Amino acid sequence: MIDPHELSRAYQTARGDLLAERVADGHWVGELSSSALSTATAASALSIVAGHTEDTARRDACRQLSAAAVNWLAGAQNDDGGFGDTPKSYSNVATTMLVRAAFELAGAAGDHAELLRRAQAYIDKKGGIPALRRRYGRDRTFAVPILTNCALAGLVPWREVSPLPFELACLPYGLLRFVRLPVVSYAVPALVAVGQARFFHRRPRSPLTWLVRRLAVRRSLKVLERMQPASGGFLEAIPLTSFVTMSLASTGRADHLTARRGVKFLIESARDDGSWPIDTNLAAWNTTLSVQALAAATGNVGALGCLDWLLACQRHEVHPFTQAAPGGWGWSDLSGAVPDADDTASALLALKALRDSGQARNHPRIDSAAGDGVRWLLGLQNADGGWPTFCRGWGALPFDRSGADLTAHALRALGAWEELILDDRIGEAVGRGFDYLAERQRPDGSWVPLWFGNQDRPGEKNPVYGTARVLLAYRDFGRIGTPPARRGLGWLGANPLPDGGWGADPQADPPHSSTIEETAVAVEALLADPDDPQRRPALEAGLRRLVAAVREGRHRETAPIGLYFARLWYYERLYPLIFTVSALGQAVARLCPGSSDQPARANRGDPDSAG
Repeated sequence: MIDPHELSRAYQTARGDLLAERVADGHWVGELSSSALSTATAASALSIVAGHTEDTARRDACRQLSAAAVNWLAGAQNDDGGFGDTPKSYSNVATTMLVRAAFELAGAAGDHAELLRRAQAYIDKKGGIPALRRRYGRDRTFAVPILTNCALAGLVPWREVSPLPFELACLPYGLLRFVRLPVVSYAVPALVAVGQARFFHRRPRSPLTWLVRRLAVRRSLKVLERMQPASGGFLEAIPLTSFVTMSLASTGRADHLTARRGVKFLIESARDDGSWPIDTNLAAWNTTLSVQALAAATGNVGALGCLDWLLACQRHEVHPFTQAAPGGWGWSDLSGAVPDADDTASALLALKALRDSGQARNHPRIDSAAGDGVRWLLGLQNADGGWPTFCRGWGALPFDRSGADLTAHALRALGAWEELILDDRIGEAVGRGFDYLAERQRPDGSWVPLWFGNQDRPGEKNPVYGTARVLLAYRDFGRIGTPPARRGLGWLGANPLPDGGWGADPQADPPHSSTIEETAVAVEALLADPDDPQRRPALEAGLRRLVAAVREGRHRETAPIGLYFARLWYYERLYPLIFTVSALGQAVARLCPGSSDQPARANRGDPDSAG
């Protein structure tokens, strides 16, 4: 058995580190990894704009940033000649093709001939364009923009770029889910801009198709303008904004309002080293996860000054991007974030923790926000009983379907507020949600998540994260003894790595080291039933692994487990720290109660508590 004092010391150290990561306003921002994919698309977009804009200052700024991006990319090549999404990612054909295009468009190919020769050799070895298409299957959300980027660089003929029916964007948004778009719900900006680029660079053979699309150009551009947030960044995402910007610029519209806003966003989001992350930040997501982690040991988050900030992140109007109803939360406080199931559920759980920790005078406004959030989640549930990310009823493509991790999170949020938010629909929604989870459990007992992966597992799936997150829903509803939960616990307990943690496939040869993130979520899930003698050794080994990581200062080590839109990898600096605090807090509460004092107030001078 792990020493309770050592466990408590490790928890207090990690907790203190997490509290120290707050910004001046009392919330958490974190930092997403730099991305070769984002950097390449941004460099391409700025290079094309520089060649088409009449604004001298914009031209100079674009060229300067493109040159810095090329320098950063030159140092990011992997040993096999390819490029990965992050500095810790394996090479993939999509990112390598985009980097190849960025060098061409920036006029830097001649200065990096050997680098590009090796990159092309990697692309050829992996299978080139057919391999790219296999990577994304029927989903054209990313394959078509990548090929468009390459066509603009002269590396791919336009006939290889599939046309996109951008005229469909002129339909009312509520009808789009019924026409089975070839892109996911959140990619309408790419549908419009990339579709128009393909239309102008390679005319359709059918005169009728040409006429319909020609008539739809201006109106679909208006749709694009309405969807663009004040920041200029669609979804705060660098790749999506870059694809839209380069497509418009390539058709002579570098100075169009949407393109100008896109350039402004790209310039403002560039990093000093010449790189770009995959998105601006995950501030709301990191904050809500941190609040829950801090409450894990005692139920009291301490005195934090993030309540007002978190309440201000809630959306109070119909969102122009997805037409989402008011009441949800996105992943950031920035204008490009869009309400979604995962972030809304996390915000509701954080608000419940803040309510339980704080002063009664704040309860009415917390309860009001939570009521709106609960109703928003209830309205998002799909007919199959699960929860999707953004929009109900978009089920044709993977990232629009219901997900086990999303559904479990939504269930936990509904359960946390069920006694305070009296809504007759909650009971039925919960029952349907658990039916969905039972149906989605794999034969081996695991669940696979939608938004997280593991590059060292078959199919790049992450059953550790998915299973752990689903089991927390069974725990919170007192269903940890049900057959699906027992099978899930059994799978987790049987699949640690030789080093005592979790991560890659235990059967991999050669064996891989565990990750802090996956070890922490697995430990937290196993703590839902800590006394089972069959799983107890795995639980204790996992705890020892986390405690040793804190003692040795390795509890901040990141792994690329995050999946962004269309299977784009990222890692987040705060994930290992947040997950460690949550797991060790649960361990302190369940295995050695009384060994951890009530968290000290740490309010940066604010006399009021968080709630």
